[in-house]
Amino acid sequence: MDTTQLTLLALGIGAIIGGAVSLLVVASLRARERVLAETSLDVPDGVRDVIHAMDDAAVVVDTSSTVLAASGPAGPFGLTEGQVLRSDELRSLARRARAAETSGAKAGTATSTMRLRRGAPPAELRLVAARATVISPRLVLVVFRDITERERVEEMRRDFVANTSHELKTPVGAVSLLAEAIESAADDPAQVRIFASRIGAEAARLANLTSRIMNLSRLQASDELDNVREVSVDEIVASAVDAHAIQATSAGVEVIRGGDRGLYVRGDSQVLSEAVGNLVANAIAYSPSASSVGVGVKAEGDIVEIVVTDRGIGIAEEDQQRIFERFYRADQARSRRTGGTGLGLSIVKHAVQRHGGEVRLWSRPGRGSTFTIRLPLVAGPEEIAPRKKRARKKKLVPGAKASRPARTNGEPA
Repeated sequence: MDTTQLTLLALGIGAIIGGAVSLLVVASLRARERVLAETSLDVPDGVRDVIHAMDDAAVVVDTSSTVLAASGPAGPFGLTEGQVLRSDELRSLARRARAAETSGAKAGTATSTMRLRRGAPPAELRLVAARATVISPRLVLVVFRDITERERVEEMRRDFVANTSHELKTPVGAVSLLAEAIESAADDPAQVRIFASRIGAEAARLANLTSRIMNLSRLQASDELDNVREVSVDEIVASAVDAHAIQATSAGVEVIRGGDRGLYVRGDSQVLSEAVGNLVANAIAYSPSASSVGVGVKAEGDIVEIVVTDRGIGIAEEDQQRIFERFYRADQARSRRTGGTGLGLSIVKHAVQRHGGEVRLWSRPGRGSTFTIRLPLVAGPEEIAPRKKRARKKKLVPGAKASRPARTNGEPA
């Protein structure tokens, strides 16, 4: 073998060895990068910016459950960067996501519904839907959404459907039975008159229930109130008290008015009168005989307060959170006896909210209840008229006389 051939052979062997070494170096570098990625605790590029821009609560945690990145809404839940997850349920959810990633199931994802405290104790526990996803070998993204209000609304919807069906079924069933009773007692005029009277009472109850359902639906659905104007609070209170004067006399309850006079609010007088009337009716119904119900009016800055106070049975603290829900009754048996529909306070709440106000409740069992309607105070007609006159005077130039129209022939001077 000559020199040229040996040279070529050496070059070929060198090329093979060099290629093999290059492949080994590349494989080594890739293995090193993979190990670094698996052991790295750095949040991937762009992930932190996305987390900070999210409207939902979200955090990125490592294997020790330390928060490496957190969105703004996660703060109220006590989830801030550099701190360890306080919730055992969130830590368990992150572990389940890693276990799913290891087993190859569900692409490293786990979901759960849990309760987390938003704020320091004694802040209420909130129901949240959480989802954990593995974004790197040592990092897990946990996103959760507060669904407390959604679940509460869904519960109210279910209660509304169930209670409406039940409330409508009762008077309809009673009317049907009484009609059969009248038919069977056709030869007894006295019994027919008794059954007819009871049918009339059940029909009135059914009409009252359907009317209140329609009123509540209108308050919740309509965009604008009808007949909006400056309304005298004295007019509202007088209308509400007069509408329930017979009920108060029959129950032996005295309704006492007091407080400031001459105040005005802007709104629909009929809607506001019905709202105050519902509070007065409830106060009378739940007050013992020979007691009194107070209706007072007070101005506080730009707010008018209409306060209805009774000395009745009161409302338990656990019932106060739901007392304004549709068809909710704190005392089912007494509500049946008094003919209540369970919609009065719900109508009050929505009517006041449509007028830009709020309803507050104070109550203690055995000591009575106080409902306070707070509405924005506005100027009355007698205050607006002088302002308009002053505004017209300001338009005239000081020292100048108002111009008079030129006279034509035959016109009086």
